[in-house]
Amino acid sequence: MSIWVIVLCALITIGTFLFMEFVAWFTHKYIMHGFLWTWHKSHHTKHDHTFERNDLFAVVFSLPSIALIMISTSFYPSPYLTAAGIGIFCYGAFYVIFHDIIVHQRIKWRPKKRSRYLDRMIRAHYIHHKVRTKEDAEAFGFLYAPKKYEDANVHE
Repeated sequence: MSIWVIVLCALITIGTFLFMEFVAWFTHKYIMHGFLWTWHKSHHTKHDHTFERNDLFAVVFSLPSIALIMISTSFYPSPYLTAAGIGIFCYGAFYVIFHDIIVHQRIKWRPKKRSRYLDRMIRAHYIHHKVRTKEDAEAFGFLYAPKKYEDANVHE
């Protein structure tokens, strides 16, 4: 494999990862808070069980990554499709670490020393969860939050 293919694959992986934030934002705003609110509602409701109906989204969102990697390594050899699948996978891994572990504490761990970026993301997500209905929510991103959430007042 030439150096140019490797470089292009790296760029595809990074580009796919970044594009997934837009996909996640769009899906969260228009699908989760839209016609599939019946799944997502469980995530905006206080409960004491480990899993939520909302976790079905993680299964659905993993399918394109699995399909791209399987197809590109088994049926139609393509380092570019593999790179796209890896980009989607990496976004999903970051989502689990940030959203499920750091923000929602599904595993009780949170960095003691946090960056301003991480604090802003946590604040934005808590602001999103202040709304318990499908309407009137804000801050739909998972790994990006506008600067306006830098000093937002929210209780963790």
